[in-house]
Amino acid sequence: MSISGSTILVGVIGSPVKHSLSPVILNAAFKEAKMDWVYTAFETPEEELTDAIKGVRALGIAGLSVTMPHKVKVCALLDEISDSAQTLEAVNCIVNEGGKLKGHNTDGDGFIDAVKHDAGLDVADKKVLIIGSGGSARSIIHSLGEAGAREIAVINRTKKKALDALELAGSVGRLISEDKISEAAEEADLVINATPIGMADTEETTNFPIEPNLLSKGQLAVDLIYHPISTPWMEALKNRKVETYGGLSMLIFQAAKSFKLWTGEEAPVEAMRKAALDKIEKKT
Repeated sequence: MSISGSTILVGVIGSPVKHSLSPVILNAAFKEAKMDWVYTAFETPEEELTDAIKGVRALGIAGLSVTMPHKVKVCALLDEISDSAQTLEAVNCIVNEGGKLKGHNTDGDGFIDAVKHDAGLDVADKKVLIIGSGGSARSIIHSLGEAGAREIAVINRTKKKALDALELAGSVGRLISEDKISEAAEEADLVINATPIGMADTEETTNFPIEPNLLSKGQLAVDLIYHPISTPWMEALKNRKVETYGGLSMLIFQAAKSFKLWTGEEAPVEAMRKAALDKIEKKT
């Protein structure tokens, strides 16, 4: 990578961000596309967020990815936010258009692209079951609704959070009680784990978001976790001949959408995937 006085700068803000795969993924994209851009991580404590956004304008930084804990609070600091970001009240991508900062949310649409890429699935008219109702789940629920899913069912330990998330689904949303999990799982075309259960470096790696024996061949399951590449839940589902994918593709495709928002060009997603996999393999 060669950096010059004309190199265009983008990056990610959050706290912590040292673990982020985004610099690896986006710098691989710029290298493959032969663009004089560079992407770095900016550790940004909550109390420094306002100054950080001022710095984007002052320094002419072309754009930012936004991760936790800033996705909600950053909205009020921008000049404009997209319709989806406004609905979700969360921004994960900022574009600097000549000093005017516009916020976007690419998470949910990144998931839609990922599942189409990995499994060839068009979610229109499909029944979807989502476990969890955090930020990623909310974005996916919204995009599934926009894409014409027939039913969006949610399981969550906290009923209020689930109901709040389901408002994003409109008339196709459905809250699943504990005694209806088995029925909902059997009916679903697509089941999504949007909880941290199974993530590396947690105490929950031996647990399952829902029991694997509730799913069978012919269904599709996606675990949003990407480290490890294959979680215990995914391994158990594969043993049951369930088509299963991890969360790396969502990470890559939401980054690809940010790449296009910043540069106007299509992202080289295969180069991005290879770089991410190489980095994850070095961690294990």
